[in-house]
Amino acid sequence: MVPKPVLAVLFLYPITAKSEEERIRQDNTKKEYSDKVYFLRQTVGNACGTIGLLHAIGNITSEIKLVEDSFLDRFYKSTANMNPMERALFLENDREMEVAHSVAATAGDTEATLDVNTHFVCFACVDGELYELDGRKSDPISHGASSPNTLLKDAAKVIQGMIQKDPDSMNFSVIALSKRVFE
Repeated sequence: MVPKPVLAVLFLYPITAKSEEERIRQDNTKKEYSDKVYFLRQTVGNACGTIGLLHAIGNITSEIKLVEDSFLDRFYKSTANMNPMERALFLENDREMEVAHSVAATAGDTEATLDVNTHFVCFACVDGELYELDGRKSDPISHGASSPNTLLKDAAKVIQGMIQKDPDSMNFSVIALSKRVFE
C-alpha cells in the first residue's frame, strides 16, 4: 500500500528511561559514517519533527528537485560543507525557519506544549547503508546494508526492535516518504 520507492522513513516513539539509556549508550560509542550522510544536531527544543524532515530531505536531494532559491534549496546549499553542530547553529539563527516553525506549531487545534515525551527520528539509505538520523545523538547510527528497494523493510526491522523495548505503549507512528510525494 505504500507507494514505491520509499526515500525516507520518519518514526515517532515515546521517550522512556529505556530509550534514554540506549541513546546515552550509543552516544558514548564513536561511530563512523559516510561523508555523504546529511546530518545535523538538534539544539532547539520541540523541533524533532522539523529536524527529522530536514534529515529526510537532506539525504534525498539527488532523488528530488528542490525549487531553485526556495528556503530548502538555500538552506542545504548554505550548510552543505558544515559539520552537524555548525548546521544546528545555522538553523538556530535562521529567522525564516523560526517563523515558519512557530506558525506550524501553533496552527490547528492541537495545543502546543513543552511537556513532550515523544521524539521523531529519520531513517534513510545512503551509500548502501541504513542510517538512523537522530538530532539528539552526536552521530548517525548505521544499521547495516540497505538499498532504496529495501529501505522500508529494513527500517521496519529496526523500528520493531525499538517498539519491543516499550511494548505496552501505543505512542508510535511511522511515516514513509515516497518519491511519489515529491512529484
